[in-house]
Parts: sequence; structure tokens; C-alpha cells
Amino acid sequence: MNRRVLATVAVAALVFLSGCSILGGGGDLDEDDLLGDQEYDWNTTANATYDLSVSSDSFAAVANVHNRSSLEVYQSTAFRGDQSVSVGDLKFRFLNGTVVNATHPGLTANRGSEETEIVLPADNGTVAWTESRSGKQWSVPVVVEGSHEVRLSNSSRVGIPLLSQTSPDPDESTVEDDQMTLYYDDIDGGSLSVRYYLVRDLYLFGGIGGIALLLGGGGAIYYLREIRAAQKKREDVGLDVEYDDDLDDDGPPPGMR
Repeated sequence: MNRRVLATVAVAALVFLSGCSILGGGGDLDEDDLLGDQEYDWNTTANATYDLSVSSDSFAAVANVHNRSSLEVYQSTAFRGDQSVSVGDLKFRFLNGTVVNATHPGLTANRGSEETEIVLPADNGTVAWTESRSGKQWSVPVVVEGSHEVRLSNSSRVGIPLLSQTSPDPDESTVEDDQMTLYYDDIDGGSLSVRYYLVRDLYLFGGIGGIALLLGGGGAIYYLREIRAAQKKREDVGLDVEYDDDLDDDGPPPGMR
């Protein structure tokens, strides 16, 4: 019986470990996944630029590197901690302006369990890649120090506390051609997160608020009318008639004055 129990535990442990290795990833990412036709803004003036307008389920990152042979990217989660991410459309721009993709022998990505390492072909230059995202909340670790720029998807906004949140708060924001851009002068570590809303959400919440006000106002008017109707009914049946105690009071009876 003990041998059977030990054998069962051993099999379960092997299954668990194999499952963890599958979930955690590991090894070089497939070259086909790293290749793509994504176009990047190599002329951005920020040290790191993130463009959320690429698609509804992905974003593009462009980072200037100085004396770095690699970058580590990951996604932080509340329950599982740091998790590696899958990167795509990997490209690198040398200082002389030459742009190469993942077919270059020095440019690749290695996915571990807690982070994905992007290996660079030169210590100085600009690296770009894409990652997946979902929903209206986005967060990344700060991979390079200095200025940062976040370009939201079209018709997306931040600024209303209940509907949006930024951490850290941007030093400046602009809107051009229906696209909001957040500017950060200097970030030296931690993470960068943005929760945004769509412009149409304002109309939706505004409509709901207007309906709530109309319903509330209508209820108040109905309540006041009911109170007035009840008061009038009491007056009609004489429940609210007040009698003057001094009416026809001629004083005490004769002989007691």
C-alpha cells in the first residue's frame, strides 16, 4: 500500500512539474513569432514609447538602450507574481540607422518562467517589439530610465478619476487627431500603468445619469402630490379643523366674576 501511495505521489509530482514548465515557458521563442511587418516610430524623442493604438489586443514598444546587452520584460500579476510574456515583431535599429529583425543572429528572445529576455545585437541602439494586452487597463515594467511616452488608442482618454487612473501621473498630455498622448519627463524604475475610458463611455454614463435624474425628479414630484392630496382629503373630512378655545367665551358664569 505504501509503495502504491509513493508511486501515485511521484506521478502527481511529475505531472505538476511538467505542467509548470509548460505554463512558465522557457527556451528561445519561435522565429516565426518574432518576425512580423509591424512598423515602428524610430524617430520618437522619448527613451521609451508605447503605442496602444496598434490594435485592440496588442501594443508596440520602442526603447532606446545604452550600454545594455539585453532587456527583461514581464507582466506582474496579483496572485502569480511576475510572469514572462510573449513578444513579437522584434526589431533593432543600430546607431547608423540600419534596422534588422529576428533573422539577425544577434537579436533573439528567450522566455523563462518569470521574465522574457530580449538579447540585443549591440549595446547601443533602439529595440522594438509588440506584446498582447486586453481590456482598458494596461501596465508594463519600466525597462529603461528617462522620458516615457504613452500613446492611447483613438477615442481613449484619462482624466476623470472614477473612470481612469494613471500611475505615475503624466507630466503632460495632449490630444491630436482624436489620440491622447501621455508624457513623462523622467521615470527611473517601478512600473507604468494606465486605466482609460472611451469617449463614448461618457455619453453612456451621461445618459444613465440623466435617466436617473429624471426618474428621481419624477418620484419626488409624485411623492409631493400624494402628500398634498392626503392633506386636502384630511381637510375635506374635517380632521384638520382647529377650534378656538376663546370662541364665544363670555367669561365665568354670573356670580363668579
